[in-house]
Amino acid sequence: MLGAGSAAAQTAPAADILSDSLTLDGTLRSVLEANPGVTSLTELANAASGRLAQTRTGFLPQITGTATYTRIDPVVKLPFGGETLQLAPNNNYDAHITAQYLLLDFGKSAATVKVAESQVQTAQDNVNVARRDLAFNAAQVYYNILFMRESIKVQDAQIASLQAHRNEMEKRVQGGVSTRFDVTTTDVRITQAQNTKIDLQNQLRNQQVQLARLLHKPTQADIPVKGRLAFQPQSVNVDAELTKAYENRPEIKLARDAENTATLQQRLIERSNMPSLGVGAQVGAKNGYLPELNQIKPNTVGVVQLSVPIYDGNKNKNQRVEALANARSAVARTQDTQEQIRADVRQAANNMEFSQARYDNAERQIAQATDALTRARARYRYDVGTNLDVLDAETQLAQARLARAQAIYNYTLGQFQLKRATGEQIWQ
Repeated sequence: MLGAGSAAAQTAPAADILSDSLTLDGTLRSVLEANPGVTSLTELANAASGRLAQTRTGFLPQITGTATYTRIDPVVKLPFGGETLQLAPNNNYDAHITAQYLLLDFGKSAATVKVAESQVQTAQDNVNVARRDLAFNAAQVYYNILFMRESIKVQDAQIASLQAHRNEMEKRVQGGVSTRFDVTTTDVRITQAQNTKIDLQNQLRNQQVQLARLLHKPTQADIPVKGRLAFQPQSVNVDAELTKAYENRPEIKLARDAENTATLQQRLIERSNMPSLGVGAQVGAKNGYLPELNQIKPNTVGVVQLSVPIYDGNKNKNQRVEALANARSAVARTQDTQEQIRADVRQAANNMEFSQARYDNAERQIAQATDALTRARARYRYDVGTNLDVLDAETQLAQARLARAQAIYNYTLGQFQLKRATGEQIWQ
């Protein structure tokens, strides 16, 4: 479906992105690289990975070094044996290293890590969704440009044919065979066709501006793209596409991520009210020991701590109720997402089916309109037909060609809609 242009782009991707004329694949990759929204979501995913790394530090010991100086005035002094006994120094020095390690928390740290891992997966899936939607929008603009170009070509062909017909009538008027009324009527049709062409040119320019916006090139509105509309039908097995969609669609992955996160959050809350057992050790040096208060001496401290929650005002109980409700909500969202995916796949398949039928019908219309135009011209040439018959036949042929271009455009977009519905990547 990407055509020969994208195949060439795959052989030289860097050159294609930097060139002024973009293939479909080059357009998609350039848009994805230029969009700051994707960059923002990517950085959010990186931030989630950073939070995950932070949660894993709970399995490692925490070591802290501390050095303090404290000046105390006054200090307690007592008379003793004719002398003054000072119980604490004025200048206090303390330097020590403290190590703490959590021995047992009944799975709270592990549950926290699992929640963070699920959040990382969600952030990555959000990036995929954003890239998918942006690529689809870029592909739609790309094919809008090709469709407008094809429509303008149809109008050019109609205008050229009408002008040739007008030139022939001018000769007939000069020969006294036709009247000036026929020439004027043809001029009206030419002007109408030119007006239609002007409208199409305006639409083409607007689509080029839209592409420039996606590429973040506001100063370059007219960005030429390579390619042409081509009808390339494919067979569609709806059941197989549905299976592919359930496996690959990023929305279903996001729904399952939310469901998994809600379940893990529920487990974390269930364990947050469990006891914890930790150990700590401290080694250092300080002054203030009798009888030499100012002499710095080494010291050590060891501690084992067991923390048991006793009463939290039913906070944990209410948190469990909330977590259970969130889990049920996530399950319901997953079911709704599955229904939406099923509808998207079937709609895309329907669009392709009926666009193909319209293409076949347009082909027949072109053949019929071409034959009608040939006959109308012959009848007019031998004065058994009217100029209006020729003009109507010209209009019908142009409309049939536009209908064929519209059918090709709709079918191609239907193919992209199917790719989007099944979660298939549309860029190389």
